[in-house]
This record gives sequence, C-alpha cells and structure tokens, in this order.
Amino acid sequence: MHVYIMACLLQTCISSAISIRHFINLRTSATSMASTDHGGGEEVIRNKQVFLNDYVSGFPEESNLYLTTSSIKLKVPEDQGGKDAVLVKNLYLSCDPFMRGRMQRDLPPDRPELSSYSLGSPIVGFGVGRVVDSRHSDFKKGDLVWGSTIGWEEYTILSEFVPFSFTGMPGMTAYFCFFDIGSPKEGDSVYVSAASGAIGQLVGQFAKLIGCYVVGSAGSKEKVELLKTKFGYDDAFNYKDEHDLDAALKRYFPEGIDIYFENVGGKMLDAVLVNMRLHGRIAVCGMISQYNLEQPESVQNLSAVFYKQIRMEGFAVYEHYHRYSKFLDFVLPCIKEGKIVYVEDITEGLESGPAALVGLFSGRNVGKQVVKVAQE
Repeated sequence: MHVYIMACLLQTCISSAISIRHFINLRTSATSMASTDHGGGEEVIRNKQVFLNDYVSGFPEESNLYLTTSSIKLKVPEDQGGKDAVLVKNLYLSCDPFMRGRMQRDLPPDRPELSSYSLGSPIVGFGVGRVVDSRHSDFKKGDLVWGSTIGWEEYTILSEFVPFSFTGMPGMTAYFCFFDIGSPKEGDSVYVSAASGAIGQLVGQFAKLIGCYVVGSAGSKEKVELLKTKFGYDDAFNYKDEHDLDAALKRYFPEGIDIYFENVGGKMLDAVLVNMRLHGRIAVCGMISQYNLEQPESVQNLSAVFYKQIRMEGFAVYEHYHRYSKFLDFVLPCIKEGKIVYVEDITEGLESGPAALVGLFSGRNVGKQVVKVAQE
C-alpha cells in the first residue's frame, strides 16, 4: 500500500482495499494515559515517546529531543473524554519545517496548532494511525485516522476533536497557495525554490498540468535530477553551485519570472525580486533558510515589489481546510490518471525520529520526510 503521508494521502484509498473512514484533527492527551497500573486485567505495554528537552535558539540538534518510555493501557480510560476519545497506534509521523517554530519559547497560545511545544508532553505533528480502542460513536477498532496533532509516540489518546475531511497539509498547501496567490495561466514562467521537498515537488507538477514553464532549485545533484526526470520540471539547478543567484535566475528566466513559489527566503528571495516580471506574483509558503537564524537576513530589493507591481502574499493552510472538496475535485482525477507522482524519504523507528526531523534543516532528506513508527 502506497501511503503518501500528508500530500496525496487519497492515493491510499485508491490503491488499497483498506478504507479510511475519517480524516481528523485532534488534540493529544496521551501522557495522561501513561500508567504502571496493571490492575483490572487490561493489557499494559511500553510506549516510546519523543520529548523536547528545552526550547531551541538557533539550529536544532538531535540533543534538543530525547526518547523516553512510559507504560500505557490498551484501553481508553473512562475519564479521558468519555465516549469522545480514541486510542490510536501510530503508524507514520510527518516531519515538517513548521515544527521548528514550535520549538521556540512563549509563542502565542491563540493558535494551538502553532503554539510552543510543552516540555512535559510529546511533541506533536501530522500523522496517521490505526484505532486500537474507541469510546467514540464514529470510530471503531481498526479504523485508520489522520490528524494534525498526533503525538510523537507509539500510542496516542485523542479527544475533543472536530472531524473534517483532509488529504494532507503539503498537498493542500501546494494547491491553494499556488493557485490562489500565484493565479497561474498557461505559458507563465514559474520558479520554485526547495523544489524537491514535500510541497515543492507538487507545485511543479501542478504548474506543468496547466502548461507553465517550470524551473526548480534544490541542494544536490541527486535532487536536481529528480526534479527533471521524476517530477517533470523543464529545468532545475543546484543553488549551492551558483555563486551568483541573480545570474543563475537570468540564465533560466531571460524574460523574467511570472510566479515565484517561495520556500527559502534570504538571499534567494533577494535575487528573485529583481528577476520578477511586471505584475508578477510571489506565493510565500515558507522561508526555511531563516528559521534557525538568531538574526534573520535582511532583504535588499523589496523596492521591486512596488516598481514592478508585484503581488507578494503569505499563506497558512489552516485557513483553507473548509475548502477540502475543491482540492479533492482537482487532485483525485490527477492521482487516478497517474498525472501526479510523489517521493517520500521514510525513516524506520520512532528512535530515529529526532534525526529525521532535524535533518530537514540541512537538506538531508530527499522528498517528503516521514517516520515509520510501526509495521502494518
């Protein structure tokens, strides 16, 4: 079974006999289940968990995260949300750059999905698991569930949630950020930075589907070849080999860039700004080069925004979940017809999770980084 964790997750429904009854966004309360009480005849097993050691400044290191083990009963306690709780065996966990932001201290609490991690609980993120026990009327043992607040542990109890349909953060981000902000049309020249990542690989394919000229950049020869041979990019380059990013962009876009899908920031954004065409669009999805800097780099060429009349806008996928059906209408036929491909970098074992997550910020992964927690 191909599990395109967090981007084209619908492929699972198509290529497997296993049906996914709900895609859900949940709040984790797993640590309260940890127990050494063996009474009542209920099975108690060990539960590996990944915690944040301390809040992070600068580049994250593996030592910022640690693996610990508690005990857990394979039964939803009656005091854990009553009938509205499920116990999930986690199968896959998604490594995403936004998780770095949550490693900072004192983030505003008004957006729980983007607030600071609690040092006393497992870190959380997107993931997929199978229901082991349920006290919720809509879920039964054996159901597959997806969520945005799955704990980094082997077993998680989930409660107080609002069910919604959802095929993955990278997929929805790529689609809505590109089409809403980029407003692409046939013949547009599109540049995608960090193009071999979870979102970039999809943006390039979406752009090609509507007839754009697409160039991507990545950080290794292997990734550049992947963009051209697997994802259908018209061309690609290794930004690490380019001493003059302005000259590189002029080489690939001699008439300028219509749409820039921004994943990097810093020097790359500066070089792009002077190479944008009149009325160009910059869809700001992320700025991974800046996340770990104590003093972010300044951008020198912002004046290009007004004299080239550039539209530059940021994007947050959480505001678009209600538009799921529109995304589905577009992506489902593409998946069925084999017009979209996807590459994952799968790390085995929860104990390997910290290295996989930290590796995002040095470009260690090729494709979407996923941690496989358990064998199905």
